Amino acid sequence: MDLTDGNFEQKNARAKKMMLWFGMISIAMMFAGLTSAYVVSKSRPDWLQDFSIPVAFYYSTVAIVLSSLTFHLAGRSIRSGNDKKASGLLMGTLLLGLAFVYLQFAGFAEVIDAGYYFTGMESTVTTSFLYAIVFSHVVHVIAGLIVLLVVIYNHFKKKYDATQMLGFELGASFWHFLDFLWVYLIFFFYFFR
Repeated sequence: MDLTDGNFEQKNARAKKMMLWFGMISIAMMFAGLTSAYVVSKSRPDWLQDFSIPVAFYYSTVAIVLSSLTFHLAGRSIRSGNDKKASGLLMGTLLLGLAFVYLQFAGFAEVIDAGYYFTGMESTVTTSFLYAIVFSHVVHVIAGLIVLLVVIYNHFKKKYDATQMLGFELGASFWHFLDFLWVYLIFFFYFFR
């Protein structure tokens, strides 16, 4: 199929999906660069060998994975015409997303309680990388929460139904991407200490 085929709505939908993919690929490349630098830096003599991942990061992983599930189920509910259930699931997604951000900062607090800071005399290259990578992801999740709020607003304005799901699908794709990215990062930190 030629990208120029179809009516205006189809072309518009393809263009929006393509722009989202470009954005997500750019974000993925940024995190690939950060995690590559982390791996290369592990050979430094000042690298912490006994650093453990904050427990709050594991809890935040559960929160974001569950939020992806509730977002997905909300889409299924909209397609089946169950707007009330979709509303509850979207609000659940929002609460889980907020819990994720809260738990990320709780994880930072655990690192600080262990005596490690982002910069200064109490910092290490290990924890500085952890702060930079995790905080970069949190910033993207905050952007995802803004997107989620737009999706919730549009849902309450009845802009989505079984035949019109583009905005919802774009928001869900971005949210699922952020979820996948965090799962990658938590496994990365676990296996590359």
